[in-house]
Amino acid sequence: MRVQEIDHVHVEVGDRDAAADWYQRVLGLRREEMFASWADDPTGPLILATAEGKPALSLFAREHKPISRDTTIAFRVSGEQFLTFLQEFSDLGLAHRSGRPLSKEDVVDHDFSWSIYFVDPDENRIEITTYDYAHVAGNWRSAASQLGHSGSP
Repeated sequence: MRVQEIDHVHVEVGDRDAAADWYQRVLGLRREEMFASWADDPTGPLILATAEGKPALSLFAREHKPISRDTTIAFRVSGEQFLTFLQEFSDLGLAHRSGRPLSKEDVVDHDFSWSIYFVDPDENRIEITTYDYAHVAGNWRSAASQLGHSGSP
C-alpha cells in the first residue's frame, strides 16, 4: 500500500453548525454538499472541504469536555496567503492555545517554514504554515510595518 494523501481529519466540536461557520470564516472551508446527508445523523460527520472541493475536516458533535490530547491540524498556504493572514487575523478574534488573543509575536520561524498556532472555539489546535520561507522573510518588513511590528516574526 502507498498513501496518496491525507483525505480528512476528524474534529470533535460542541456545535457542528457553529464550528462549520467558524472554519468557513477563518479558513475558507465550506460545507461539502455531496456528503450533507451524513450530517443529518446527529452522530454523523459534517464534512468541510476546500474551495477546490477536497474534503478537509469531518466535524463530529461531542459533549463539552476538556481536550485530552495534544493534536494540531496544520494547513499549508502560500507565502502570500500567509502574509495576508498575518495582516487580517486580528480581525478574526483568534486565540492562542493559552487563551490570550493571538498576536504577531506568535509567528514562529522554523528556519525552513513559518507558522502561527491558534485554537478554534472548541480548543482544537490549528496551525497555518508556509514553506515559502524566502518569500515571507523577504516581505516581512512590509507586512510587519502594517502590523506595527519590526524585525522578524
